[in-house]
Amino acid sequence: MPLTAADLVALLDIEPIGPDRFVGRSPANRWPRVYGGQAIAQALVAASRTVEARAPHSLHAYFILPGDPAEPILFEVERIRDGRSFTTRRVVARQRGDAIFILAASFHIEETGLEHQFPAPSAPEPDRLVDPLAAAALFGEKAQRRLQGLLERIRPIEFRPLDLARYAPPAAGIVREPKQSLWVRIGGALPDDPAVHRAALAYLSDMTLLDTALVAHGHTISDGRFQVASLDHALWLHRPFRADDWLLYVQDSPNAHGARGLTRGLIYTRAGVLAASVAQEGLMRPLKRDAAL
Repeated sequence: MPLTAADLVALLDIEPIGPDRFVGRSPANRWPRVYGGQAIAQALVAASRTVEARAPHSLHAYFILPGDPAEPILFEVERIRDGRSFTTRRVVARQRGDAIFILAASFHIEETGLEHQFPAPSAPEPDRLVDPLAAAALFGEKAQRRLQGLLERIRPIEFRPLDLARYAPPAAGIVREPKQSLWVRIGGALPDDPAVHRAALAYLSDMTLLDTALVAHGHTISDGRFQVASLDHALWLHRPFRADDWLLYVQDSPNAHGARGLTRGLIYTRAGVLAASVAQEGLMRPLKRDAAL
């Protein structure tokens, strides 16, 4: 069964098993490996539970080994520093004794200071955009089946691409501009706790980024022609937001080379407030049957 918002909250409520040690589990949603956003979100929750009166403002993570969704994940938190203004934590996620993921997170006291942000680009309201599954029907039954499977696995994440034409095959030899924007949210109400919304944003921030590099070349994660995996992930949290309201995810890909793609994202609220920034490099390795691509 696809996850609901309540299921996501339960997924993020990792179990303490000792001082600075927690256990997380994966949903039965047919992912062949642990979804990267889940590892990021659960590790952030683990780090946050060792910090008082400070909110995270940045995290940096590396994916080391594919996680097994059938196995519990042990999160070990190391208290690197507790300063007057900043707190630093390091989290190692393990399965069967091996490190599969590491995360460093920084927490900051609330302060006032200078203010500026890039303005949000103009975008149609999400309620006016076509559901991606309905749009996929325009590209054939096979594409629709692939996308339906993906949408079922990623729930409760919902998204609305602004430019559906980017998912259609391009003319031969054409490379599109490596940019895309979409509205994204957790479908269903979340508790008011800001910590839940931060973890939920970390959860959804890993989704669709590598598609930005792929669609420039006429491919998507769901077309099955590439081995795709997040290699690292960075997230900066700027201002308050709700992850269960639509957020505009503005993405670009400055570089693709050596079977890797670099992607970046700015996440805005519907009011145009810059809530977060993201950067990620991922593996985009052509499968052997498409080695000539």
